[in-house]
Amino acid sequence: MVARPAAGRVVAPGIMVGMRAVVQRVDGASVVVDGETVGAIEGEGLCVLVGVTHDDTEEKAAQLARKLWTIRMLHDERSCSDTGAPLLVVSQFTLYGDARKGRRPTWNAAAPGDVAESLVDEVVAQLRALGATVATGRFGARMRVSLTNDGPFTVLLEI
Repeated sequence: MVARPAAGRVVAPGIMVGMRAVVQRVDGASVVVDGETVGAIEGEGLCVLVGVTHDDTEEKAAQLARKLWTIRMLHDERSCSDTGAPLLVVSQFTLYGDARKGRRPTWNAAAPGDVAESLVDEVVAQLRALGATVATGRFGARMRVSLTNDGPFTVLLEI
């Protein structure tokens, strides 16, 4: 049995523990819940799926926000901070799914809902404090995320 590590340490070969985000450069993205659009961005921006694990903190949320605001993924190697491009941030606990054994993923590495929700909200708050325009999904809802991946250009961040 592997002991639970400190944040950012290896749990098992190839498995890291820490806040995780899948970041896609998009030309528009939206989130629909029960037929209602709850968040949308138009034009060039980033669609960010955020996963939270047990040892994540507000400091890690702030670090992720700074990285998202300044990462140079937009055209001509520019960032959202350079262009004012919007971000769509969506909570995604399934980023911590583990399907190495059996046919059914486990979610043991995902933080409980109340912890994850507050930390995703902190990422959004920190982005807005930096000056970002941020749209969001609805935590815990069955969301339909639509986007046009521009490039395609997708990066996995682990903080």
